[in-house]
Amino acid sequence: MALYEINTGKAKLVRSSDFRLEKDLQRLIEGSLQTIFNCRLVASEFPTGSIHSGRIDTLAISEDNNPVIIEYKKVASSELINQSLYYLHWIKDHRGDYQVAVDKALGPGTAVDWSSIRVICIAPGYKKYDLHAAQVIGANIELWQYKLYENSTLNLEEVLKGSEDMYTDTEDGQGKNPVMVEAGRKAAITRKTGVYTVEQHTEILKGPMTELFNTVRDYITGLDDSIEETPKQDYIAYKTNQNFACLESRKSKLILYLKINPDEIKPLPKQARDVRTIGHFGTGDFELNISSSEDFEETKHLINLSLKNIGG
Repeated sequence: MALYEINTGKAKLVRSSDFRLEKDLQRLIEGSLQTIFNCRLVASEFPTGSIHSGRIDTLAISEDNNPVIIEYKKVASSELINQSLYYLHWIKDHRGDYQVAVDKALGPGTAVDWSSIRVICIAPGYKKYDLHAAQVIGANIELWQYKLYENSTLNLEEVLKGSEDMYTDTEDGQGKNPVMVEAGRKAAITRKTGVYTVEQHTEILKGPMTELFNTVRDYITGLDDSIEETPKQDYIAYKTNQNFACLESRKSKLILYLKINPDEIKPLPKQARDVRTIGHFGTGDFELNISSSEDFEETKHLINLSLKNIGG
């Protein structure tokens, strides 16, 4: 992708650059975890013990309290994906070690949600064989491609979204039991969302509120093809590289939490509330209470603003 800097009405090509050391890339990401991935740093160069004899580049925790592993490479390398898979399996078997690290970094009693483990690979590029392998493996690995420019601009692009759907060949004649294939498909979906489903968040809704829920949900997911819908225990998260909206269901209303600074919205709509000092489940400091289609129409532009605020 060519990048041009506009100055006095003219475009000037900005040449690409690169980090001098792989560690420079790691330091930049770790120093900007909140901004880029909305994660909190747990540890850098985390040792996996004498038996596994490895070091996880960056260990973090997501805004949804899921474990996060980040690995870096300054050159395209298949080793990056293999190494990340190795650490993914390690952390699944060493939950206690991760919890100790989280408590040490963020304070005792910090909750960890093990329904999902996020693995992020960052490199300047990937070979087509690596992209295919990551898809076939079916592990929840995100592949991010970076490009650094001489004007200190960094471009990060997700070239493969994480997914816990397992690869299954459903072609006829492969000798597979179709009942078992379908069971595996459903199990993969369950793994993808942990133990939570969208249906669990709609059980208390009836009539008009169910219709309103579907309207809001369709609007949010339709804003961009990259938006993921992830049900959690207390809310449904909508995200690209990080959450920009969290939806909670109530009998008589829907509650949205958005990534908006309440100070920047003057005046606050009657449906809105500043929750920076009020405890709540969803991520975001701006609360919207939606009880009708009129409420939604008056405030849905704020959902777009929240997406824009995270770089969407």
